[in-house]
Amino acid sequence: MQRNILEYLEESGKAYPDKILFADDRSEITYHEFIKQAQFLGAFLLESKDDLAGNAPAAVFIDRSISSLTGFFGVVYSGDFYVPIDRQMPIARIELILDTLNPRVILGEEKDRRILETMKIEDRLMIQSEILAAKGDCELSGEQKECLALVRRRALDTDPLYAIFTSGSTGVPKGVLVSHRSVIDLIDNFKAEFSFSEACIFGNQAPFDFDVSVKDIYSTIKNGATMYVIPKVMFSFPAKLISFMNEKKINTVIWAVSALRIIENLNAFTGELPKYLKTVMFSGEVMHNKVLNYWRRYLADVDYVNLYGPTEITCNCTFYKVNRPFADEEVLPIGIPFLNSGVFLLDDDRLVTETDVPGEICIKGSSLALGYYNNAEKTAESFCQNPLNHEYPERIYRTGDIGKVNENGELIFLSRKDDQIKHMGHRIELGEIEAAANSLEFLAAAVCIYDQAAGKILMFYQAEECCDKQVLKALGKKLPKYMFPNKLYYLEKLPMNKNNKIDRTYLRETYITKDA
Repeated sequence: MQRNILEYLEESGKAYPDKILFADDRSEITYHEFIKQAQFLGAFLLESKDDLAGNAPAAVFIDRSISSLTGFFGVVYSGDFYVPIDRQMPIARIELILDTLNPRVILGEEKDRRILETMKIEDRLMIQSEILAAKGDCELSGEQKECLALVRRRALDTDPLYAIFTSGSTGVPKGVLVSHRSVIDLIDNFKAEFSFSEACIFGNQAPFDFDVSVKDIYSTIKNGATMYVIPKVMFSFPAKLISFMNEKKINTVIWAVSALRIIENLNAFTGELPKYLKTVMFSGEVMHNKVLNYWRRYLADVDYVNLYGPTEITCNCTFYKVNRPFADEEVLPIGIPFLNSGVFLLDDDRLVTETDVPGEICIKGSSLALGYYNNAEKTAESFCQNPLNHEYPERIYRTGDIGKVNENGELIFLSRKDDQIKHMGHRIELGEIEAAANSLEFLAAAVCIYDQAAGKILMFYQAEECCDKQVLKALGKKLPKYMFPNKLYYLEKLPMNKNNKIDRTYLRETYITKDA
């Protein structure tokens, strides 16, 4: 029985000891060497404990490097769970996260001391890079090996593996705590559904504090594959990005929708094409078919997969293998549930069984996160008893997303629950307006928010130049008048949050406050 993700790593390490596991823009590392370093770091962390009890948080300052990944796995070897912290985040947000965590240990580099000194907690910093450099060969003593073995014997599949902090409605970030069991459930499904193998060469785009990267990291170690960490700057220069992918023979990508949109916006495929690419998977935002059709025109033989799911259910609970043509204005399905994921729609507490009737997307099963770390109130609010089951305890997660099932039995995402508005006497899904706008050839991207106080639909769009009249004329052929945006904002570039999603929170705070 699989209990711990380290079993993935060690099994692949035995099969492919000298194969490149991870590579960044500075170095690369084999399975054998990575395991040695991670075990050594884990043993070092164990020495600093009063006992071998695990399940404590360890904060890891990250960048796009192998050392960040070594930090993650070193923490896991010690029996604790890791929490990625982007050192580029505002100090105030880092402080909020650390206040919530109260971590026993913080891993980082010398430069991270300056961040922690402002919070007066620098005494808990372990200098990870110095630990590994000091020992060179990272050989373990007999006592260290015994300690690591004892930790593993005590391990449970319900032990936490990581926590990823997402935004909170109160301004305090929420730490989504995910167990080994949930990641094992996800990654085993990915291998079964998408035929991942040791031949996969993954091109990682997502930051390590964004759950999309979980699929890259653990699919790599599960399958004895290789993962290249693509430098962030390359997504600003798609020609270099494509050359890099060809140089490394990258054949599998699991990217945020925004990364695929950059390629389409800049018409990057008129030059070199990624000639080794076999599988393209995407998630994080709605994938508009205008963008996907661009990719499909140039790379017709690639397998495309639309993935859906919030961080709270361990990345993804449904998938759609794109198997038919779609017009630009059509909505791409989010598909069917993975095995062992229960996905259903609720209208309040009533089960929705009818075709094309909207309801809130709810999930149950092993994929559910353990909850929010050190936040019992928010956990109870979102991870609740299944209202359809009164006989025994059964947790579900209410996503706040509205969906429906189409005539093909495929789940369709409609909008966020918060984005369903009542405007001019009509109930409107803002997502429907966005789908129409994003199908327009002359727009790079568009997003809508609702100003409740003013009773206005605001639409923000990115294009080569301001074209309000052209936008309204084109929308007139796609939408009824009552769904027209009341105010248009042309932006040279839509604001993005750190996870490469369009930053709706920024737009609300900036424009609704100003216009109210």
